[in-house]
Amino acid sequence: MTTREIKLQDSQEALRLLGEKDARLRELERDFGVEVLLRQDASTGELRLSLRGSAARVEKAARRLRGELDALRRRAAPADARGFEPLNLDSPALPEDGLYRTHHGRVVRPRSSNQKKYVDAVAEHDLTFAVGPAGTGKTYLAVACALRALESRKVAKVILSRPVVEAGERLGFLPGDLMEKVNPYLRPLYDAFYSLLGAERFRTWRDNEVIEIVPLAYMRGRTFEDAFMILDEAQNTTPEQMRMFLTRMGMGSKTVVTGDVTQHDLPARSESGLARSIEILKDVEGVSVLKLTESDVVRHPLVRRLIRAYDKWDAKA
Repeated sequence: MTTREIKLQDSQEALRLLGEKDARLRELERDFGVEVLLRQDASTGELRLSLRGSAARVEKAARRLRGELDALRRRAAPADARGFEPLNLDSPALPEDGLYRTHHGRVVRPRSSNQKKYVDAVAEHDLTFAVGPAGTGKTYLAVACALRALESRKVAKVILSRPVVEAGERLGFLPGDLMEKVNPYLRPLYDAFYSLLGAERFRTWRDNEVIEIVPLAYMRGRTFEDAFMILDEAQNTTPEQMRMFLTRMGMGSKTVVTGDVTQHDLPARSESGLARSIEILKDVEGVSVLKLTESDVVRHPLVRRLIRAYDKWDAKA
């Protein structure tokens, strides 16, 4: 058995590295097969991470932790994003066009030129709007970008939100606790996280609030710093809700808003907050608007033909 120790500067650095309730320690133990303990010297107050296990596994874990500490201390992520490695270092490095490696080892990558522009826009802008029909990868790619940012320590948490149109945001009238109330509406986001992250790790990160689900009705008054915020199905927000959501961004945060401006479930004669926000913010520095089309659909081939047929019908009507 081998033991390695890594010195930490202070409790704030420990919190940034390990997360709230030291959730990162359990991930390291699972990912590398080592025992990880956070120790404090009683006399000096010095904090140290102690890694214990086989020599090869300890060295891998120590190398990852030292790299993350270096990035934190430089207050910047590694210069070349293609050098990102997944949490499990036994996995091969991502190919040049790879965005994220799922828990099953499959590489997620953009599958059209517009999707590539979308991913690049998310990397380069603090606020990105992605609009387009169902099946174009808006939500899935946003989740992949969020997990990449989270695991490479560019953000500390992921915030998920989706309008609850059918309940008029009056979640108090629905049975169950908050999670039970909003689960049906957030299921598409959950599906993306299950596919990419795996159900077990998703539940762990959700329980530790590394991934936080926040209905729009509960966002007012909050500010999210060092967070990757995703608002899905944004065409179902009112202009007031959209403005409130966008102004929740704190320092170090990044936001992706997805939706389809051609359809919404709002009451008749109600204006969509997504359409208005795009018009207002399209020329603002730091904001990017990406439009995906039926040619970017990556679901069943029939979906593309269905979208085309409905578009033709709408044009005639």
